[in-house]
Order: sequence, then C-alpha cells, then structure tokens
Amino acid sequence: MKPLQNDRFLKALLRQPVDMTPVWMMRQAGRYLPEYRATRQQAGDFMSLCQAPDLACEVTLQPLERFELDAAILFSDILTIPDAMGLGLYFETGEGPKFRKPVATAADVEALPIPNPEDELKYVIDAVRVIRHELNGRVPLIGFSGSPWTLATYMVEGSSTKDFRKIKGMMYSQPEVLHALLDKLADSVISYLNAQIAAGAQAVQIFDTWGGVLTPEAYQAFSLHYMQKIVKGLVRESEGRKVPVILFTKNGGQYLELIAETGADAAGLDWTTDIGDARRRVGDKVALQGNLDPCVLYAQPEQIREQVGVVLEKFGPGPGHVFNLGHGIHPQVNPDHAKAMIDAVHELSAKYHA
Repeated sequence: MKPLQNDRFLKALLRQPVDMTPVWMMRQAGRYLPEYRATRQQAGDFMSLCQAPDLACEVTLQPLERFELDAAILFSDILTIPDAMGLGLYFETGEGPKFRKPVATAADVEALPIPNPEDELKYVIDAVRVIRHELNGRVPLIGFSGSPWTLATYMVEGSSTKDFRKIKGMMYSQPEVLHALLDKLADSVISYLNAQIAAGAQAVQIFDTWGGVLTPEAYQAFSLHYMQKIVKGLVRESEGRKVPVILFTKNGGQYLELIAETGADAAGLDWTTDIGDARRRVGDKVALQGNLDPCVLYAQPEQIREQVGVVLEKFGPGPGHVFNLGHGIHPQVNPDHAKAMIDAVHELSAKYHA
C-alpha cells in the first residue's frame, strides 16, 4: 500500500499535532451530489449499489473529486449485518428500510447466524479493498458499522420507527432476549469491522443512531456496554500504525464521560452539545468529532463560514478535533455550500494549530 499523503485525520483522532483541523462529512457520498444520483440510477437501486464493489468505490471517491476532504468513508449501509443474518432487507421509496422477517422471540434470536464477513458480507470487504487501491494514499479510509442497539432497533421493529414500541417493549418485558440479541450483534460487528481493517480501513466508526432514545440506565446496559465490548475486540493496529475508533451516539452528549471511558479514541458529537463544554468535560481522554448543525448548510456561504468559525473557536487551540457535521448531510443541500464549509475549516483552523 502506498504511504498516506494526508494523514491529519488519523493524527487528530490520536490527539497528535496537525497543521489544520481535518474535516469529513457523514453521508458525504450521497444524494446531495448529482453524480451520486446518476450512479445510483445506473445501479438500479440502493442495495445493488452497495453490493457492487466498483460502484461503491466510485461513489466513495466522488466527494473527494469535488472537495478537499481529509478522509473517505466506505460507501455501504449500517443494515448490512442484519441483512446477512437472513432477515430480508428491502427499501420502499420514501419509507426507508424494512425487514421481511423481524426478530420477535428468543427462538428468532437463537436462529440468527453470525455472518462471515468474507462470505455473506464479501461485497463490503471487497469494496474496502477496491477503494483503498483507488485512493492510492490520498487520504485515509474510514470503515464503519451500526451499533448493536441501533441494529437491534431495526431488526425488532422491522422498519424505521418513531416510538420504539417493539424494541422498548422487549427491553422492559424480555431483557434477557434483547441481551442475547445484542451480544450476538456485538460479536458480528467485531468480526465485520476487523475484516474491514484487514482489507484496508484505517479508522472505524460505530454509528449509535438510536442510543439517545434510551434512559441513562438503559443506555449504559443496552447500548454502551456492547459498544465497549466491540472496542475491546477490535484490531487496533494495522500496517504499522494505530487504527483509531470513533463512537458516535446521536443525542448522547450527556454520556460523553462514559463514552470517553470505553477505550475509543474519539467521541462524535451531534449539534446539541457545545463542543467547548465537551472538551472541558473529557480533557485529553478522547478526541472530539463534530459538530456543525447540518442545517447550517442551507445558509449562504458567508453564514456557513461564520458558523464554522464558531465551532472552531469553541474547541480552541491544539490537537484532538476532527471537524464534521453533527449528523449526515441533508440530500437537498447545494454541493457548493458543502465546499464552503470544508474550505472554511481549513482556512480558519490553521491559526489554532500554529
């Protein structure tokens, strides 16, 4: 593998000095880019795009052709593991993901296999290999997975949900069944992320999209506990350098201190947490990633630049900050506005690293 030409993202995650704050965006390969929409149309549907390594590579690299990003993130979906467990994932236009065979009983959990990443999920691991080759050392590649709790939410509900009725019903009435499911998912995520790292992922992120809907006690027992198990099970060095791990719990700013104790290298923040307060709370335990409100990108470039400046100023001088949105970029955003944000991060952050 060719040496990295730009490693400031990896250095920032390890709180090492950098020349400027690195930046990438969650969902940076996605529907806001016309070239992505064209490739998705060519693939036929979303899962066909995910399952074609060459096309997944193409859309992973598209934002890097437009913007001076400091990392690429594997193009895939968080629900690949439940799909590989045989639950029958499909997408209905405008309705999000659905499963033909939701998980409802202890017998359902018992019947679930732990997928072999080089078999049922080979298309993802092949995509990692192709992307690493095509990146040719430009920037690091991020691999990822959903958290066990977040995956379980879709698997038990059978689709997206607003009230979490089924999963929370299981949590309170059959906690042992849910714990068995989460344990199996944690084992699956460990082998999946380790396969991504072996194939060339240079950092990994765990997306805990729904951890923030839990009570503090339930968050620790049903979400954080299993993410900590994953962190402990991951290969943390590859190709002669450390592989950083980022944990991102949406709406989880109140749990920062707990996240910082998991052994992860960085905590992702959504836009509802003040990044300056967050830095004071965790000190030098973890790097912080975030956390511009994605809706700022609907504003004009001058306002975007101003708001980028606010986030950078709140974090303050020194290493340990990866700039990102507080969640994924919205499909309706003008790509020129994303460029305005990325350029502003690089221009305005240099003084904090002098």
